[in-house]
Amino acid sequence: MTEIFSSARLAFFGAIACIAVASAPAGAQQTPVMSLTLGDAARLAARQSALAQGARLRADEADARVRQRKADLLPTVSSYVQEAGRTFNTSTLGIDFPAPAGQPPLFDPKGQVEGPVNTLDVRGRVQQNLLDFGALGRVRSARAAARSSDADADAIAEQAATIATNAYVRTMRADADFYARRADTLLATELLGIARAQLQAGTGVALDVTRAQSQLASTRASLIGSRTARDHAHLDLLRALALPVGTDVILGDSLSNTIGADVVPDEQTLVAEALHNRPDIVAEEQRVRAAQQGLSAIKAERLPTLGLVADDGVIGKNGAKMLNTYTWGLQVTLPIFDGFKREARVQEQQSVVKEAQIRQHDLEQQAQADVRGALLDLAGAREQLDAARERLRFAEQEVSQARERFNAGVAGNADVVNASLALTASRTLVNDAETAYQLARVSLARATGSVTTLR
Repeated sequence: MTEIFSSARLAFFGAIACIAVASAPAGAQQTPVMSLTLGDAARLAARQSALAQGARLRADEADARVRQRKADLLPTVSSYVQEAGRTFNTSTLGIDFPAPAGQPPLFDPKGQVEGPVNTLDVRGRVQQNLLDFGALGRVRSARAAARSSDADADAIAEQAATIATNAYVRTMRADADFYARRADTLLATELLGIARAQLQAGTGVALDVTRAQSQLASTRASLIGSRTARDHAHLDLLRALALPVGTDVILGDSLSNTIGADVVPDEQTLVAEALHNRPDIVAEEQRVRAAQQGLSAIKAERLPTLGLVADDGVIGKNGAKMLNTYTWGLQVTLPIFDGFKREARVQEQQSVVKEAQIRQHDLEQQAQADVRGALLDLAGAREQLDAARERLRFAEQEVSQARERFNAGVAGNADVVNASLALTASRTLVNDAETAYQLARVSLARATGSVTTLR
């Protein structure tokens, strides 16, 4: 009997090896291997996913717009060299040149063309806004918008981390299902060995062998299906992590090894953490601030501005004799009336501010709901897991008792098959409950803005 069991186990592991070989592509090269925990996957996706990288580039664009706004407060310096020649009509000068009595006029009173007058002008020019409240407001608004873009980048990194952690949990689930189906196949293989041994000993019937063969075929089909689902889950995980297809990711966590390890704070503490840490809320706060600064900048355009303009250079008919000339001036500009255009812009920006404030308030309420919902899911998943584990324990006892009766020859293997089916269902329920618990952990971390700090 022992030899038959050993042969059955060898046949089973041989089948598993065949399945593994069949799943590997022909001529495959050695693939890179990476070991990751759930927290590692979150941080890797937040750092290198396409979503996160694109958001970071948009934040860089916002920083560049701040520098553009600062240019209105900095001096502009330019220079030029100009060589020119022109002719002119003397009647357009607006100046009369009286001639002495009896002498012809210096210029024809009806006008005459003089020139060309050739000049060479080498000059530098400086222009500086000394006081511009509108420009200052636009710089502050751009800075707030840049901080909002930075927070948006963090929020999208959290989103990418959430996608990756969900994919990681699904991969853990797929691995657990594969191991459960492998255990089912091993049990079916052993039952087939027992049925054959009893038939050879004359204590069993052919129906038990047929029933065991059918059960083994069913479990092998489930094993192949779970293997395919596991391969797809690993492929989805690679995409979520932005890793090259073909990378062999070894999961450092399993569905059950982190359950119960975390100490969950109370709801009030978690809500306060969410309102303070969630990057999407921080981004919305900065958007409100940017809109308010934009409103202040528009209103500041009603104030006078003070500017300085100066140029200095040399000019002459040619390079042989150049004389220095300069121009400078202070200019105060006071806007008086622009057809109510500025008032309309103020009204528009006030609506923008109110809209941003409404979004911020709604997002804060959503954060509170997210935290409470995640806590409910976490508590429900934990209770469901306890119930599923208890059912699994009873299912294992039922299989053990049915096997003892079958080994003793006092019953057929129908009870064992039924008990094994119940065991399969119990294992699936445990996997479902553990998956729900892990997803609830991720949801709670997402609700509080701490996905990238998961262990």
